[in-house]
Formats: sequence, C-alpha cells, structure tokens
Amino acid sequence: MEHFKNPQNAYGMINPDAQSAVGDPSCGDSLKMFIKVKDNRIQEISYLVFGCCGSIATSSMTSVLAKGKTLEEALKITEEDVIEALDGLPEEKKHCSNLGVSALKLAIQDYECNRSKSKLQKVEMNASRNCETIKNKIIDRMVYRFYKR
Repeated sequence: MEHFKNPQNAYGMINPDAQSAVGDPSCGDSLKMFIKVKDNRIQEISYLVFGCCGSIATSSMTSVLAKGKTLEEALKITEEDVIEALDGLPEEKKHCSNLGVSALKLAIQDYECNRSKSKLQKVEMNASRNCETIKNKIIDRMVYRFYKR
C-alpha cells in the first residue's frame, strides 16, 4: 500500500539513455519507463503510469528494485520479485507486476540498441522524440481548447 500512496521515482525523465512503453489492453493500464545508465548500472530510473493501484505500486517497486543494479542484475528481476517486495498482491492484481518488469526489460533492450547506434543515428532519434513531444503538446492543447468550449 505504501508504494501506491507514495510512489517512488514517478516522473518523466529529461534526456533518458533509453525508454520503453507498455500497456495492458485488458485493463487499460499503461506504463512508460525511462533509464539513465552509467558504468553499466542503472543510475536513474523513472516512469509515468496510468492505471490502477496495483499498476502504480508495482511500477514504483520495480523502479526501486532496479535502481543501482547492473543491467544484467536488473534483467533478472521477475514479477515474483516485485510481488514479494510488496508483501504480496491480490490475485486479480498480480498481472499488474508484468507491466513494470516488461517495461524495465524493454528499456534495457532499448539502451543496448542505442549503444550500438552511431552518433548521427542518436541525434536523429532524439530529434524525432522531441518532434513527437512537441506534436503531442500541440494536440493536447487543441483538445483542451475544443472541450473547453
């Protein structure tokens, strides 16, 4: 319950080394995870989550378990580790732990892919992300104005 009431590391990260996004269509939960890596360790980790209390708590705990670990250690974190660290979850919320662990593994995979890219490819990728962010802000503002009327 503590990680639902006071989630840890819940913020959008500026200039992450890698990121991932996952969702569960069956319940509508979605999670975006960001990592910064230094010397093969997860130096900083954050996330943005939309979902139930189980999704919020498991995302928070996943970030706590992964922070400071090497990439190899973080890849070994399982759904069971997250549930155990939270002192259990109701049976109907156990699927929520999949989001955090899946997002973490995909973010690490994204980091590994980014490491192998050239500097030009990285600049192009960051420019594309920035354009996407600007586009989303414009759309959000347009939607807000439309519904405000």
